[in-house]
Amino acid sequence: MDALLALEDGRIFPCRSFTGPGETAGEVVFNTSMTGYQEVLTDPSYRGQMVVMTYPLVGNYGINPEDMESTRIWVSAFIIREYQAFYSNFRATGNLADYLKSWRIMGVEELDTRALTLHIRNAGAMRAVISTEDKDPSSLVKKAKASPSMTGLDLVKEVTSSKPYFWENGGISSCQPPLDELNSRVWKSRGEKKSVVAFDFGIKYNILRNLEKLGFEVLVVPATTTEQTVKALEPDGIFLSNGPGDPEPVHYAVKTIKNLLGYRPIFGICLGHQLLGLALGGTTFKLKFGHHGANQPVKQLSTGKVEITSQNHGFSVDLDSLVGKEIEITHMNLNDNTLEGFRHKTIPAYSVQYHPEASPGPHDAEYLFQRFKDMITKQES
Repeated sequence: MDALLALEDGRIFPCRSFTGPGETAGEVVFNTSMTGYQEVLTDPSYRGQMVVMTYPLVGNYGINPEDMESTRIWVSAFIIREYQAFYSNFRATGNLADYLKSWRIMGVEELDTRALTLHIRNAGAMRAVISTEDKDPSSLVKKAKASPSMTGLDLVKEVTSSKPYFWENGGISSCQPPLDELNSRVWKSRGEKKSVVAFDFGIKYNILRNLEKLGFEVLVVPATTTEQTVKALEPDGIFLSNGPGDPEPVHYAVKTIKNLLGYRPIFGICLGHQLLGLALGGTTFKLKFGHHGANQPVKQLSTGKVEITSQNHGFSVDLDSLVGKEIEITHMNLNDNTLEGFRHKTIPAYSVQYHPEASPGPHDAEYLFQRFKDMITKQES
């Protein structure tokens, strides 16, 4: 089915829908991963975005329940060069087109993804509309310009869990008390396992898998959870998750994090890193086209070691805004010299902009989860 993609700057790309009729809007970004398209689709950090895969052939290994990173697909649309309907993989349980259609997400192919990627790289990520119904370029450009801008948009409230839950035995387990009645008696393995409260700003399952693998008892709480509730739980550590969109409108979380500084060790990833930066008095800014992919080089400043990392974010903490705030810069991006990690010199708190849990991507940075456990152990000794 013929379709048309129109960017807000007037650039038009013809394509074909492999998921049927429809129309959708969002910010277009490109992802450089060669595999892992199901993990990309189900990453809540992509809420409000259309994802262009730079690798040309997609769909060849199908989809399966084990590769989901959340309960559903979050992208606004999926843009690829060539769709492979006939998958071949022993783990596969279905094809990509049916998976997208089950969530009413548009998938388009036969689009010049190289040209689109180069355009975004040069002009920056921007809003767009894809339609099989409206083929008028001027009409679609007007619709793209009228769609919400990512800057100033709080998307966390759209992806966070509405109630707390435990992560145990590799899956979600219900938490009986409601959020406003939580206290330290909720822990099932108190004294046997270290307990972690994980804020869900759009958390990925592989983060929770890594925390459980280290022996933590993990309670996931909604993004709006207050510091009073966290303190009533008396956890051993606090985790700040990844998530979508602009960190600055998520002021409720920044306030909570600020009030929790120094209470328990804190570890933040991606949006959690940005929110921690804001809580410490820093500022953030929007990147030109963001970092989306599994091959971003990051330098660990203390050792000089270069890690190849998985990333997905469109905003960054301003490095200069943390100067003079007792902050040690720990990691830097070697592509554009943006801030990738920091720690507080006196408070047990640190964060990284990238995804040490990967999924998809390399596992160079998995050591950061062990560092979190070591920090908790040291704090208690």
